[in-house]
Amino acid sequence: MTFPRQNARTAGFRLGTPRDFTVSPDGRRVVFLRSLGGEDQVNRLWTVDVSSGEERLVVDPGAEPGAELSEAERAHRERTREYSHGITGYATDAAVTKAVYALNGRLFLVELDSGAVKDLGREGSDPRLDPSGARVAYVADGALRVVDGLSVEPDGPEVTWGLPEHVAAESMYRHRGHWWSPDGTVLLAARVDNAPVSRWYVADPANPASAPRVMAYPRTGTPNADVSLWLIAMDGTRTEVRWDRAAFEYVARVAWTAHDLLVQVQSRDQRTTRILSVAPTGETTTVHEDTDAAWEELVEGVPARTAAGLLVRTADRGDTRHLVVGDAPVTPEGLQVLRVLSVDGDTVLFQATDEPTERHLYTYGEDGLTRLTTEPGVHTGVRAGGTTVVVSRTLDRHGVRVRAGAHELASLAATPALRPRVALLRLGERELRSALLFPSGHVEGSARLPVLLDPYGGPHGSRALAVLDAHLVSQWFADQGYAVLVTDGRGTPARGPVWERTIKGDKLSHALEDQVDALRAAAAAHPDLDLGRVGIRSWSFGGYLAAAAVLRHPEVFHAAVAGAPVTDARLYDTHWQERYLDQDPAAYDRSSLIADAPGLSRPLLLVHGLADDNVFAAHTLRLSSALLAAGRPHTVLPLSGVSHMTPQETVAENLLLLQLDFLDRHLKG
Repeated sequence: MTFPRQNARTAGFRLGTPRDFTVSPDGRRVVFLRSLGGEDQVNRLWTVDVSSGEERLVVDPGAEPGAELSEAERAHRERTREYSHGITGYATDAAVTKAVYALNGRLFLVELDSGAVKDLGREGSDPRLDPSGARVAYVADGALRVVDGLSVEPDGPEVTWGLPEHVAAESMYRHRGHWWSPDGTVLLAARVDNAPVSRWYVADPANPASAPRVMAYPRTGTPNADVSLWLIAMDGTRTEVRWDRAAFEYVARVAWTAHDLLVQVQSRDQRTTRILSVAPTGETTTVHEDTDAAWEELVEGVPARTAAGLLVRTADRGDTRHLVVGDAPVTPEGLQVLRVLSVDGDTVLFQATDEPTERHLYTYGEDGLTRLTTEPGVHTGVRAGGTTVVVSRTLDRHGVRVRAGAHELASLAATPALRPRVALLRLGERELRSALLFPSGHVEGSARLPVLLDPYGGPHGSRALAVLDAHLVSQWFADQGYAVLVTDGRGTPARGPVWERTIKGDKLSHALEDQVDALRAAAAAHPDLDLGRVGIRSWSFGGYLAAAAVLRHPEVFHAAVAGAPVTDARLYDTHWQERYLDQDPAAYDRSSLIADAPGLSRPLLLVHGLADDNVFAAHTLRLSSALLAAGRPHTVLPLSGVSHMTPQETVAENLLLLQLDFLDRHLKG
């Protein structure tokens, strides 16, 4: 089997890997999802006994269901980049004795000890058990409901209860809209009114008889959804959570702790965040406020509280993002905290790094700060009851290694048909973290090679990592006769707040300059790189970077493949784009590509999914129109029925082959 087909069939070798871990509060049981093999798309629910290491299949949903998804579930899968089927998510009670999940749009409950499954007789999505395990809340048709209990119905044509709005799920990574109280007697629910939001339409040109899909999309500079929070008792009594919603319209995080209900809110300009403590009356008290002249970064896992009631949060001081427990930072200068993973009693498990190509696990507790992982790579995990599940991806092995206590969970993922040959580098005066890959068997000095840049290069995304399988596609391109360079420039994460905020007011110039500087530095150290034949390819922000490369630096770049590029900064959503560009027209001009169209002098292939509801196909079509108006030749490849992801096997396989053909014709022909 060829690598492109294998890569497509295995969803990038993610199928068959253990994922989505929950540890019981006594530390004895771990619940997780995994399919039965590297080509099996159907996730099953499993448990493992931490003391013995025995794994047990609890729920097997059988063959791929293939049922029509609800609009809420479809949107959730797109926002979370879900690529599999079967059980794609679950929730447990506090004791981790029961779990609920949705399958084929129906809700089920399973007893984890016996494996007994009960069809709850309801259709919906995002089911959540209350901590006692007595009640199940879920969402259906925009309503928040409890099985055999209350139902909070939409009170307007554009209102939903219990769901996140678009920018919360896509930009803030808040994928929930309802939360149980610790005693299971009250629900906190988000009421989202999309009436103020502009309507965008996603059509399917390949099927003109189908009506366009309508979605509320808050384009930058336009109104957001009106989001409020409500405390809802089981008798249906509602109490509104009250804060200055005009000044703080974004609901970023919710944590219902044993001590209080915490809500983190953020101002529209994202320069101020507040952590609020919510009383049963709905009144709020500001627990903490942070401000920043550029923006306040939202960090996953905070706010939270320890068992002793200490507030857990992060704080940017100088060029370090610290973990703060109580009133003071508990991590040293230079250690960048990336996210908080678990709070187990008074012990905080978090991911941090002092080297941008790596991610490591640390704990902070009674014994102070402890580093749990040392092997170069990317490590994450969860913790409860003193048991830590460690999930590791490294440079010396394919796939993922998962350890629960002293035992290793089986990974059933496929073994790739190639092995990347990765050299991690620090290039230029800014020590740009980069990965350089040559063809397998290539001996330096034996041949000059065309160069292919393969970056992401933007916020919240790193590609130059000490992870073998992160470079599989890059190695495949290298094996076709290229030297492939992957660089993380300014604006990418894990190098500190100053590095991240360099792109404020201009998302493109520094990011593009760093790609050019890394290319020249790599060629100076490795003369086999032929700077007379340089291409660039990537997707999303990377596609934007690729198109910009041939438009703004044709003296450096000779061909580009731009997948789903954001060509017009004004066509993206509020929370993401205004974080970097505010509402400054000049900043949007600097960060857009439409005006650059007359300068195209190099081959450019634009690729876009016509069903993309994140980076709409309008981005590619507007740039193509501007290129046509300027008389500049270019190529457009529309992908019918494809969203921002490309999970379809034939699309994913042939897309690699078509990109290679384009690059070969223009860099080797």
